[in-house]
Amino acid sequence: MLFPFRKPNPPVIRALRSDRAEPCAAIHAESFSHPWSPAEFEALLSNKTSIGAAAIDAPSDELRGFALSRVAADEAEILTIAVHKAYRNRGIGRALMIDTLSRLAASHVRSLFLEVERTNQSAIALYSRMGFREVGQRRGYYQKQDGSAATALVLRKDLT
Repeated sequence: MLFPFRKPNPPVIRALRSDRAEPCAAIHAESFSHPWSPAEFEALLSNKTSIGAAAIDAPSDELRGFALSRVAADEAEILTIAVHKAYRNRGIGRALMIDTLSRLAASHVRSLFLEVERTNQSAIALYSRMGFREVGQRRGYYQKQDGSAATALVLRKDLT
C-alpha cells in the first residue's frame, strides 16, 4: 500500500446479484460454522422473493460484505448477513442493514424478522440500535463446530 496510514475507501452499497454467489459463499464460510455453497447463494439470489445488499469496494469491485433477505407478503426475514473478516467493525454491517431496511420498506414490507446467536453480542447490539426487539428464542437452532447447539434469539422490527 502506498499510504499505509490512509483508511480504506468506504464501500458502496448496491443490489446483490447472483453473479456474486462465489464471493458470498467465501465470506459466509468465514462467518458461520455451516456455510452455504455458491449454488445455494445463486439459487437464493435468483429467486424473485430475495432482496440482497452488497458492500462493494469501488476501486477493486470486490465484495466486502452482504445481506440477504426473503420477502413473503408484507413480512420479510433476514436470511444472513456477513462481512469479510478483514473489514469487520468498520460500519459495513450497519450500512448493509440500513440499505436492506430501505429496500424492504420500498417493497411494502411491514415486519422484519431475523435470528441471531444469543452469544453474538456485537450483532445483537447493532440490531438493538436499529430498533429490533426480541420476540422469542429457538433453543438448539445453531449447530456449532464442536457439535454443540446454540440458542438463537428471534428479533423483530416493524417498518411501518
